[in-house]
Amino acid sequence: MSMNKLTASQAKAATFKRYGKTTKVSDGGGLYLHVQPSGRYWRMKYRIGGKERTLSLGVYPDVSLQAAREGRDNARALLADGIDPVEHRRQREAEQERAAANTFEAVAMEWYEEVHRKSVGATTHPKNRRRLEMYAFPVLGRRPMAEIEPPEVLDVLRRIERKGHVDNAHRLKTLIGQVFRYGVSTGRASRDVTADLKGILPPPDVKHHAAVITPDEIAELLRAIEGYEGTPTVCAALKLAPMVFLRPGDLRQMRWDEIDWEAATWSTETTKNGDPLVVPLARQALTILRELEPLNGRHPWVFPSLHGKGRPMSNNALTAALNRMGFKDQMTGHGFRAMAKTVLTERLGFRTDIIEMQMGHRVADVHGRAYNRTTWLPERRDMMQQWADYLENLRDGGNVVPIHQTASE
Repeated sequence: MSMNKLTASQAKAATFKRYGKTTKVSDGGGLYLHVQPSGRYWRMKYRIGGKERTLSLGVYPDVSLQAAREGRDNARALLADGIDPVEHRRQREAEQERAAANTFEAVAMEWYEEVHRKSVGATTHPKNRRRLEMYAFPVLGRRPMAEIEPPEVLDVLRRIERKGHVDNAHRLKTLIGQVFRYGVSTGRASRDVTADLKGILPPPDVKHHAAVITPDEIAELLRAIEGYEGTPTVCAALKLAPMVFLRPGDLRQMRWDEIDWEAATWSTETTKNGDPLVVPLARQALTILRELEPLNGRHPWVFPSLHGKGRPMSNNALTAALNRMGFKDQMTGHGFRAMAKTVLTERLGFRTDIIEMQMGHRVADVHGRAYNRTTWLPERRDMMQQWADYLENLRDGGNVVPIHQTASE
């Protein structure tokens, strides 16, 4: 069988315009250039198992004559070993597809879409995706999950640690561990390699949100808030924050259409985990909102930003106001939560699980199932009113004593 009959110039000249019809121009050894109206294609005809088959070798001129011949020669070598070139290619492509689907980045993005973004708050999952994209994917992204070893993950974490971002390194380690556990459950990994890295990073910095917790401190703070000469929006938010003690991000995104005036409730979703929550509104809280409605009722947000249409106020607005009031290093917007939890538990005697539920934390029953948003609503309504009364008495200088009667019984 003659081989390599074509020259480069002959291949270039083999056009449909020249022949005026579909033509096969042979190079020998089964290789030919298939000239069609749509283009020119390298093909190889061969027989195996008594059947004739055709192997595609690419489009000319993207695949040169020399490259097509190399493809033919490789195919003939496979045939000499009794291997069908077409089936060999299919198996190789399937392996490549499986490998691509099993890389760390592919599994991580699948986990992100199928699990993570559905289970955490709307502000949390984009940050975690960015952590993976910035730190993990450049090093681990293209690596098959099953081949990644603990030292490779540690190298990623050490790079962050060396920059002084120990907290971020711990967060990324947690994310990578979650991806590996998802990989194990879907058959792409055999184990969570981050388990071997336990205790290897320095302990994370413990972040304490400054908060006032004694009655005298709280009274001083509430009087300062009452006399604060800020914008009506910030003043109202400052007054409401200690009464509802949700995260500042939840409070600032409060919407008018979430308030049920007749039921005296605010139905929201926590920014931390996206869980729905019904917040009972005490009489004092409703008064604050009713006084603010004529001013901000035209906005969707109860506390709109002064610097941009359609946005709520800044997440740092409360802390900035507290700083201006002289409470820097003593109180933050997040500190109202610590204040409420401490006083409600230690001074007013309310049950911890009811407080945790009201704070927007996930509280599970004896079977590990999370309670729904209306669990203990009557008890929480009573607690919120007693808490608002307690704060009002402190602010006004009344004789405050533990007032809780029934919640712990």
